[in-house]
Amino acid sequence: MSPAWLRSRLRFCLLLLLLVMVPAARGCGPGRVVGSRRRPPRKLVPLAYKQFSPNVPEKTLGASGRYEGKIARSSERFKELTPNYNPDIIFKDEENTGADRLMTQRCKDRLNSLAISVMNQWPGVKLRVTEGWDEDGHHSEESLHYEGRAVDITTSDRDRNKYGLLARLAVEAGFDWVYYESKAHVHCSVKSEHSAAAKTGGCFPAGAQVRLESGARVALSSVRPGDRVLAMGEDGNPTFSDVLIFLDREPDRLRTFQVIETQNPPRRLALTPAHLLFTADNHTEPAAHFRATFASHVQPGQYVLVAGVPGLQPAQVVAVSTHVALGAYAPLTRHGTLVVEGVVASCFAAVADHHLAQLAFWPLRLFPSLAWNSWGPGEGVHWYPRLLYRLGRLLLEEGSFHPLGMSGAGS
Repeated sequence: MSPAWLRSRLRFCLLLLLLVMVPAARGCGPGRVVGSRRRPPRKLVPLAYKQFSPNVPEKTLGASGRYEGKIARSSERFKELTPNYNPDIIFKDEENTGADRLMTQRCKDRLNSLAISVMNQWPGVKLRVTEGWDEDGHHSEESLHYEGRAVDITTSDRDRNKYGLLARLAVEAGFDWVYYESKAHVHCSVKSEHSAAAKTGGCFPAGAQVRLESGARVALSSVRPGDRVLAMGEDGNPTFSDVLIFLDREPDRLRTFQVIETQNPPRRLALTPAHLLFTADNHTEPAAHFRATFASHVQPGQYVLVAGVPGLQPAQVVAVSTHVALGAYAPLTRHGTLVVEGVVASCFAAVADHHLAQLAFWPLRLFPSLAWNSWGPGEGVHWYPRLLYRLGRLLLEEGSFHPLGMSGAGS
């Protein structure tokens, strides 16, 4: 038993102690203690002219990330753009093509959030978009406007004295990079759907199928807590396991998935890059000895576990690719595993150690009330893995996490 292993477990004991205190802490709100003072609202500091936040170049990993190529109406990627018809936002649309209304879902979400902040900050004033998606080549080379990932904004009254605070409100609304670029506007941009999707942790597409105890095969979008689905037990044998909650559930979002294909028997599993599944370098390893591996690290020639006859068996990976699909579903089973599209996968993501993750989710198995508000339309990432990820960042080594992290859990 190595000292590093012991340090990791000791840290995790502290993490679990913090977690089991969560129900009591949540149960105490939202009432105020008699005699307590209400915390004053945090003062917003306007961005200075030519200041950008975060203080790194726009196309770096810490901001909106690299340019991925221009999107044209005729391209396959055009489906990544969605129109924004929010009545609380004014779109200049000087081209009269509706192009300024087209943007990625991530950009749309941040813009809609900012529109609310603007109205709250300045009653009677609306958010105004002067530039959105650019299909005409009006911006500099490799501008994120060409991907629908950037907007230039003002207020509806065009009061330039407001633009520094408008930039700060954009930062607070969740834009990945904000630049007080010009006296005439503020520039905002977001990460691509591909990189942002990868960072939300571990999910499967809505149409991915699992097997119920009744023998029926159903899509994950139809599964409900309490259903029993095919999974893998600690001994490496197939078992049926209760679905406890969904760690993530976003039915209407496009996601980029890693696609793992096998032969003998043929299987095709799509899952997010930070998700864990079980691999080995040769087919002679017992199922219980297969190691948890991030989907983005799986290579052709390795073996994964698949459901066969009579039990679980190794199948060689013959191809790895990416695919964009609708929906993101991440069920948590009692055993911490499940069989999706015939392939055994972990329920966990972002953290490299499957057994450590299973231990961390012990409170959810012991105290079902912790799953409060875990099931709801378009709710996104459940609060528990968000909290767990934040605590893990404090207590575990950086190498314990997927390189892309899990921004959805940390936002």
